[in-house]
Amino acid sequence: MKLEQALEKLFSLHQFGIKLGLDNIKNLLSYLGNPEKNLKAFHLAGSNGKGSTASFINSILIEAGYKTGLYTSPHFVKFNERIRVNGVMVDDDFVLSFMEEMEDYIEKNSPTFFELTTAMAFKYFADNKVDYAVIETGLGGRLDATNVLNPLASIITTISKEHTNILGDSLEKIAYEKGEIIKSGSKCFIGSLVSDAREVIQKKCKSVGVEFFELDSFLEINSEFVKLSSGDFHLQIYKTPLHGFHQLKNSALAVLSIQKTLNIVDKSLYNRAIENVIENSGIQCRYEFTNITPDIIFDSAHNAEGVESFVKEFKGTHHRYKKKFLIFGVMKDKNLEEMLGQLKNYFNEIYITTINYERAATIEELEMTAGKLGIRITALKEPVKFINDFKKEGENNCLVILGSMYLLGKIKEDLLNNA
Repeated sequence: MKLEQALEKLFSLHQFGIKLGLDNIKNLLSYLGNPEKNLKAFHLAGSNGKGSTASFINSILIEAGYKTGLYTSPHFVKFNERIRVNGVMVDDDFVLSFMEEMEDYIEKNSPTFFELTTAMAFKYFADNKVDYAVIETGLGGRLDATNVLNPLASIITTISKEHTNILGDSLEKIAYEKGEIIKSGSKCFIGSLVSDAREVIQKKCKSVGVEFFELDSFLEINSEFVKLSSGDFHLQIYKTPLHGFHQLKNSALAVLSIQKTLNIVDKSLYNRAIENVIENSGIQCRYEFTNITPDIIFDSAHNAEGVESFVKEFKGTHHRYKKKFLIFGVMKDKNLEEMLGQLKNYFNEIYITTINYERAATIEELEMTAGKLGIRITALKEPVKFINDFKKEGENNCLVILGSMYLLGKIKEDLLNNA
């Protein structure tokens, strides 16, 4: 089997869709000798910010000298991005050997793409004897394939209404699903949650005897920085390489989680870890400038809360541009109306696009939503050509590519292939 065939086989498992439940992953991990039992993990769930917070935690652990595994999803350009040890992507040889080893199991048991990828990550981390693993949930928490861990810490970043057909139609129900990653013997850390969601998490922590830490109780928010205080420990965070004020809070949540779990109090280490988060974690598409003059920004704001964070950052600078263009595409289970409604006043021209993925909102669905809001939009079949043509103009304009991580990843991949 060649690597291309192995990846084709792996991606074909998307046909089995999302199988909520833990029996399949438990059987799969048992077949592999239960590598997850050897992992000291930081387990993250949340509607927004979990990828960024996971990256900050990963960076802190690396700067502290620990061998650290990071598992995130989805990838943008290359599958290997999902699984890293000390910032380095899993090598092709391991992916190939794993898929060869699992060939018969796959034929007999039909695991999903995410179940198999999760098992691959856990085995890779165990084989590499990482000191700590930073694990991001895929969807929800309770029935997510990653929820076989007994973590050192469970971190819940934010909770908003998403995947309501799976997780429930209220913040309380969604909080319950995400809160089920909290296990006895660990600690729990939360970002800024509305009171109804916070109460659900607090109740879960109390029921399993877990110490509960709420970021807002330790954080002082100023106009240009945040200050984290815990006993004699104080840390001011003025900026991160990831644009947006919300990233100050994500980095603070990461610091609090490590400080309370591992008792690391070296402020210079935390500052260095925040500064090196991109290098240590490979994180991308968080208000990422991929071109300057004209400016091109990729932002994976994939739901209404994410768009709100993008707008808070963009409105501070959008006036300096002569013209502003938006390429937008997202999954159909998001609040399209609220997202487009927040974006419409900041762009001269809005283009919509989609990808060949069953969960993606179609051009027709996006056009219908835009029509309800009275927004003029243009369907875009070749976003890569549009982006390349835009680059050649060299004027003081701005192009934002915003929405689903899957969409941004496909566009990034096509841009590389057409370079």
